[in-house]
Amino acid sequence: MRRAQIFLFILTVFCFSATGASAQQTSEIVKKDLSPAEIDRIIKTFTDNEVKFRQALTEYVFNRKATVQTLGMGGQITGTFHRESFMTFSKDGKRFEKILHAPISTLPHGFITPEDLEDLGGVNPFALEPSAISLYNFTYLGKQRIDELDLYVFDVTPKIIPDPKKTKQRLFTGRIWVDDKDLMIVKSKGKGVPETKTNKFPVVETWRENVEGKYWFPSYASSDDELFWDNGYSVKLKVRVHYRDYAQGRTEIRIVEDEDEIIEETPPPIKKP
Repeated sequence: MRRAQIFLFILTVFCFSATGASAQQTSEIVKKDLSPAEIDRIIKTFTDNEVKFRQALTEYVFNRKATVQTLGMGGQITGTFHRESFMTFSKDGKRFEKILHAPISTLPHGFITPEDLEDLGGVNPFALEPSAISLYNFTYLGKQRIDELDLYVFDVTPKIIPDPKKTKQRLFTGRIWVDDKDLMIVKSKGKGVPETKTNKFPVVETWRENVEGKYWFPSYASSDDELFWDNGYSVKLKVRVHYRDYAQGRTEIRIVEDEDEIIEETPPPIKKP
């Protein structure tokens, strides 16, 4: 029964993205008092689950289709970045990507930065990198009902924002929703930091789906945001990312670099679960 409820939640997300907010039944966040010990237990459990899921993901391959568009004043599309990729992770957690389809971007040169590409495979779909969990503060907000699920809601903020001049580390700042029965993250909403005067990032909402009845991997991410720079310039963004075809079958990979593309020479066969 529980799995059916979560499936309904994921299915409604796609209806929501296509038809508008009325398709998803969402209540207000209600403060439900919990003891500090209970809050700590919940945090420890869902962060432990994140570690297990990321370890499991090293045995999987998957496809990602990402589209980033800028919008004009009337909502018309003024530029598009599109990339379809075959992806996997090594045993030590490094992400490898083979670009399958990438038409020439019509966004301004340099608009998509290395940090944007990193976020598409990092904090946007996964929010919390297991090795960096100790770097975050978690603030319990209460409970919220979305469709058939009762969820714990936490704000997540870095204890210290990384210095972009000293490190390339990306951290998540935003909110996560945790299933109150299985204590697993089923939704996140936030963005990557640090930002700089010349590099701003959208708030992205990500939903997860159940894979093989035991793992919760990213399924769909979206953003409709407006970025503002210190000089007064702003731009409206539309982001849509699909993570599909999760399948066990990762083999040891020999990687060669071609500019900014990482190529897998002998990709393992894609087999749907």
